[in-house]
Amino acid sequence: MYIAAVILSVLLALFSLAAGAPKAQLKGTVPEGLVAKGLSSGLVRFIGLAEVAAAVGLVVGIWWQPLGIAAAIGMAALMIGAVGYHAKWGDYADSEARGAATAPILFTLVAVAAAITLAASQ
Repeated sequence: MYIAAVILSVLLALFSLAAGAPKAQLKGTVPEGLVAKGLSSGLVRFIGLAEVAAAVGLVVGIWWQPLGIAAAIGMAALMIGAVGYHAKWGDYADSEARGAATAPILFTLVAVAAAITLAASQ
């Protein structure tokens, strides 16, 4: 079970870091798109920093499981918010935006799986 927890934690951390770093720096098309849809640049930066912090927590959580579990739960909560945001903007009905809008659903599932496997490996 520990090996599965490590794999899930590392994969989720890599994707979280890749998604969060551009938002934290406010660079790239994703942060620009979020600001264009009405989010403040401060909120976009906060979301990016939360994703980067989750990545760090997941990696450290490999050795100290309570932090990894908390990071995975926080990541799941953040992604549930992202699903709601995409639903509000109708991204699931838009064929062009559906791919990007589906990513938070997948991240939520992986974050829950990471939290469960980390808890089971204690």
